[in-house]
Amino acid sequence: MAFCASCGAPVEGKFCAKCGAPMDAAGPPPGAAPGVAAAGMTDNAASALCYVLGLITGILFLVLAPYNQNKTIRFHAFQSIFLSIAWIVISMVINIVFSALHMWSLMFLSTLIGLAFFILWIYMIIAAYQGKKVVLPVIGPIAQQQA
Repeated sequence: MAFCASCGAPVEGKFCAKCGAPMDAAGPPPGAAPGVAAAGMTDNAASALCYVLGLITGILFLVLAPYNQNKTIRFHAFQSIFLSIAWIVISMVINIVFSALHMWSLMFLSTLIGLAFFILWIYMIIAAYQGKKVVLPVIGPIAQQQA
């Protein structure tokens, strides 16, 4: 069965019944999922994957050709990079300060802050996959400027 290149609906004739687009021989290959871009991944899936490995996937999606032109994916990639850097810097500063001041009893705060970043990271993956654009307070506007 053929699918419409415009809307992804199944087509049985020369025109799509849903959007009216003409069908040509250069349509998507048989068995291709409807609504999937030529690159093979939807915007929301690519946006969610930007957060999965933090710095690594953020940089990866800024380098890969079809994704680095999409403003939404670029925003999520930059925000993922900045969130990862913030996580690393804040945890290092807290550990250094508590160690230098010999406040060993407050070291559990480092674990709590790490847990908070982990929950935020999971939330960002889910929100990006659902197509929501969550702009984080400090790093979000910087990511918007970069995208």
